[in-house]
Amino acid sequence: MTGCQGEMVNEEFDVYIEDTEGNVIVDETMKSQANGFIDFWLPRDKKYRITISKDGKTVESELSTYENDATCITTMQLT
Repeated sequence: MTGCQGEMVNEEFDVYIEDTEGNVIVDETMKSQANGFIDFWLPRDKKYRITISKDGKTVESELSTYENDATCITTMQLT
């Protein structure tokens, strides 16, 4: 078996996610898991804007949940 290991384990992040209509889906502080990833479920067949912040660093990205979209995003880095 293979797996991924994130760099920031058991850390708290401010997570904000809204859909393209401006509806807020997530607006809370979330803790990364032992593997360094944050896990959340989003409704299918939509596009989202996501912002993750920690200690003055932020990353913004777009995600989508269509049938062939990735379910594990590893490219978001705080800057």
